[in-house]
Amino acid sequence: MEELKLNDTPVRTSRNFNINNIKLKNIVIPDIIEKFENIAIISDTEKIYIDSKIHDYKVYYGVSDILVRQVKSKANSKIKVIVDCKQKGSLNIICNFDKENKNLVDNIEIIVNEDCEADINLVYKSFDNIVSYHNGIVKLVAKENSSINITIVNLINNSSNNFISLDNEIYKSAKVNYIMAEFGGKNSIINYYTNMVDKDSKTNINTIYIKNKDELIDMNYICHLNGEKSDVNLEVNGALCENAKKHFKGTLDFKKGSKGSKGNEDEFCTLLSDTARSVALPMLLCSEEDVEGNHSSAAGKIDNNTLFYLMSRGFSYKEAMKLVIKAKFDKAIQKITDVNIKEEILSEIDRRVD
Repeated sequence: MEELKLNDTPVRTSRNFNINNIKLKNIVIPDIIEKFENIAIISDTEKIYIDSKIHDYKVYYGVSDILVRQVKSKANSKIKVIVDCKQKGSLNIICNFDKENKNLVDNIEIIVNEDCEADINLVYKSFDNIVSYHNGIVKLVAKENSSINITIVNLINNSSNNFISLDNEIYKSAKVNYIMAEFGGKNSIINYYTNMVDKDSKTNINTIYIKNKDELIDMNYICHLNGEKSDVNLEVNGALCENAKKHFKGTLDFKKGSKGSKGNEDEFCTLLSDTARSVALPMLLCSEEDVEGNHSSAAGKIDNNTLFYLMSRGFSYKEAMKLVIKAKFDKAIQKITDVNIKEEILSEIDRRVD
């Protein structure tokens, strides 16, 4: 394929910004998807059921039609998760890329029943220095008064491509919390869509990332607030090294019927190089009265006074930078309940800022 157009914004802006979509050249989408057998599924309760019968759901946006169709028709991993535990349970899905398992096209459906709650951790890792490919969909339905924490961690190597489409339906009084830790992939393209269907639905999305060399991360977050007094909070915090590039697009759309709703988006990028490039497009759309929407976006370098203070206490320059980055990421990391995943993320920060 010569060129792949991905992550269209829901509303077009000036083409001069070069952010309405992302165009990748010479991206190979594998036509033949072989088996992927290196997936570990670990749960601490029998009240989280696993099945392979995926419902034929609709993906409202997705990274692109081509990649969504690939998941729907050619997925080599289908996992349906049904959460039916009144007391919080946990589930880990660990996908390990290696020489025998290079290409993963995964279709994951998560149904959280009424009044149920759980922590679900989804981790992608590379063990070998291989060129791998990941294209996945996570479809979440959070039913009335449910509560779900989802952590997605990308630790694949920097020779690989990562595409993920997240599609969420959040019903009355349900709470959905996402932690996304994006560290892997030469190109990492993320499309997040949520439909706040009913009254008092809530979601928090915390994303952290570090990109270096010539890596690219493109994030497209779209939140439709439909129910009264629905609440969306989006926080993105990342760092760019060397020639890395980041595109952030965040859209909060207050639909008719969303009176009393609140939406906040806050994005900050730390530039660790003079040649790194950060582009951001926060948007607020509104068709209703009596709503509250806020957005902010900024980029900047680490304050020299902060670095000087830390170095005067015995830390090296690199150690001081790592401390500052970890402090910026701490709010998201502390929300992760799995201790091993926390340690892997902290180790990856050390490795990438080294």
